[in-house]
Amino acid sequence: MVVMAGATLAFGAVEPWSLATLGLSVVALLVLWVIKGLVDRRLEISAPSTGLPLAALILLGVLQGITTTDSAGKRFSISLDAEATRLATEVLLILLIAFLLSANFLAKVPALTWLRNFLIFFGLALSIFGLIQRFTWNGKYFWVIEPSAQPPTPFGPFVNHNHFAGYVEMIAPIPVALILRRAVRGELAFMYGFAAALMGLAVVMSLSRGGMISLVAGLMFVVAFGFKRSGKRRIEDRGSRIDDRRRSIFDLRSSILDPLSSIPLAASRFVAIIVMLFTIGAGVWWIGADSVIRRVEKSELAPISVGASARGESFFQSRGWIWRDTAAMIRDRWALGVGLGAYQTAYPIYSSHDGTLVVGQAHNDYLQIVADAGIFGAVIALWFIFLVARDTLRASRHGSRVMSGTALGAAGGMFALFVHSLFDFNFQIPSNALLFLVLTAVVSQIASAATKERYSTGSVSDMGIDR
Repeated sequence: MVVMAGATLAFGAVEPWSLATLGLSVVALLVLWVIKGLVDRRLEISAPSTGLPLAALILLGVLQGITTTDSAGKRFSISLDAEATRLATEVLLILLIAFLLSANFLAKVPALTWLRNFLIFFGLALSIFGLIQRFTWNGKYFWVIEPSAQPPTPFGPFVNHNHFAGYVEMIAPIPVALILRRAVRGELAFMYGFAAALMGLAVVMSLSRGGMISLVAGLMFVVAFGFKRSGKRRIEDRGSRIDDRRRSIFDLRSSILDPLSSIPLAASRFVAIIVMLFTIGAGVWWIGADSVIRRVEKSELAPISVGASARGESFFQSRGWIWRDTAAMIRDRWALGVGLGAYQTAYPIYSSHDGTLVVGQAHNDYLQIVADAGIFGAVIALWFIFLVARDTLRASRHGSRVMSGTALGAAGGMFALFVHSLFDFNFQIPSNALLFLVLTAVVSQIASAATKERYSTGSVSDMGIDR
């Protein structure tokens, strides 16, 4: 969790020194894990299936980065920039190690409570910091660090406001899901609702249109799947055994009392959501909605694309011109792509401009994975999305409200980033990719626990015992 916070505060780990620090920190954690296994003389490794697409992408990157030299001394490789591909592959390897560490430590029940609280309160603190910095911006990060080039749209510790929004929108659905699933009540529910509201307000005030849309998408995902019919009352203590006669009495009392007891619980959930929405709306109104409205009407990419003013910007002026050139790149290198991390090097070749314009990303992660890795990259991406969707469905069936609520909130955050990736490149920001993979590991492990629980319940039911 310290490594996650450090990567985020270090400008999202996009600088060479911060990326190197992240890599060394993850490797150090891996070494400590191995040492612990040697001391304990036991090393258990849990590897969720969602890590397989990431491993496949690493193998593809290794293949793309292999270079050969002919008799004339000319070098050949699948990638148009072998060095950039090797660096991107190394970053993917670090993220895969972090994913495995998360699956083996952070996704366990005792640590999951720490992780859940850390994410919620770190997201709250990051949002407050971002809001304060927005109104006290003096041209320096943390008010003391001078940037090498003045960023056009900084927010919080991120150079780009879209990446701040992408990070926070992954955390905001978690407290909302826990409230809807009745995993938290009373004062804690209102605290979680307040944290979600401040995170939502920070996303809105970051003026990231993609962040606003994605945050709403993530919250709607949680609301759509968060409410759950109680049916029979769940037994949180699985170790207890109740005989048939006591069970029948318990069910009778539950059928009478559950509708009455659900009224204040439903009211508290409703009030918490209203408080969250009211806080966002009041904050935007108090701070001033003009900047938000103006931001929705314009984009920072338009002037460099066609030389037009930001007013009256069309879709093509915003990102369409980049997507058109990316489509040309895909048509030419559809099989294996231009190489992971080689997009910036390859773009001038396919650009409809004079070739002097530097564009580092496609501003659409789905287009970029196809451009970078070809049809194989597309298959790997679809494979990963399928596994995430499957694990989300399984994890939502967990018997514990806390576990199912945590899985639902994490899935809502991942869904928000999936939506945001339609018009941005958050997956290429190491800190955001790291948080996404941690959430993926949590959902995968909860799904595995839910599957074991279901099989265990089925085996008990087969013996005629109602668990």
